[in-house]
Amino acid sequence: MRNMSPWWIRVPLIFFLIFGLMEYFIDSGDKPAFIEYPITLVFMLVVLFILVGIELILKSVENVMFQTLSPEAQKRYLESKSKQWEWKWGKSFWKKITGNKPIEEEKEIILDHNYDGIRELDNNLPPWWVYMFYATIIFGVVYLARFHVFNDYTQDMEYEQEVAEAKIAIEEYKKTAKGLVDANTVELLTEASDIKAGGAIYTANCVACHMPDGGGGIGPNLTDEYWILGGGVKNVFHTISEGGRDGKGMIAWKQTLKPAEIAQVASFILSEINGKTPANPKAAEGEIWTEE
Repeated sequence: MRNMSPWWIRVPLIFFLIFGLMEYFIDSGDKPAFIEYPITLVFMLVVLFILVGIELILKSVENVMFQTLSPEAQKRYLESKSKQWEWKWGKSFWKKITGNKPIEEEKEIILDHNYDGIRELDNNLPPWWVYMFYATIIFGVVYLARFHVFNDYTQDMEYEQEVAEAKIAIEEYKKTAKGLVDANTVELLTEASDIKAGGAIYTANCVACHMPDGGGGIGPNLTDEYWILGGGVKNVFHTISEGGRDGKGMIAWKQTLKPAEIAQVASFILSEINGKTPANPKAAEGEIWTEE
């Protein structure tokens, strides 16, 4: 019986196959299953012990059966086992694609030239090289006909098309990526986690000018329906990001806060502060703003 795969190949191969199936079928979120569920490490350790045990058992059975054979049968068995597995189709394909001649057949292609005992072989070009050469000729003919005869498209047209596709892809990505939100794509956040995060940002950065309840101090009142630079989540996002009026408005927070954080604090202001009654409200500033 030929030894087609030694144990040190079989055991790791089966082990990692089972490991891959385990990772595929166990839902562990973004983390690997063996990290999310440490018990799986115990399972894989048991699998490894079982695989090694099976190999030891097979080896023992083989030795016992070998001892029961006659000397002649033992000799034939050892000779059969020592034969290496040979990929005949692969060797045939390699010989065909390279066009190599076996050493014992080189006398058929040897030339008469003799340079200090060095003989030259009349080898043909390797078939793979010839096939590639013909393929480049076919490609050149098709390319010439497509772009210089029928004028399919130019490099400028290709560039403009790819830029347009990239812009569409970027806009689609921005719609679902909180970290890339801007004044044009921002939407009012309603999840409790976002509102809570916006409240923490407001407390840390905004209460000094707008008061904890939004009634206004140095900055305007955020609880009424009057807005200096427009209301709504898009305008509030833009005001926080780019700052207020030149010379007398608040600073631009885009250098300090991330776009996602600006969206959170804007949503907190509109959801938890605007429309409430503050303890000491500041006089209204700006104009009444209504959502279009």
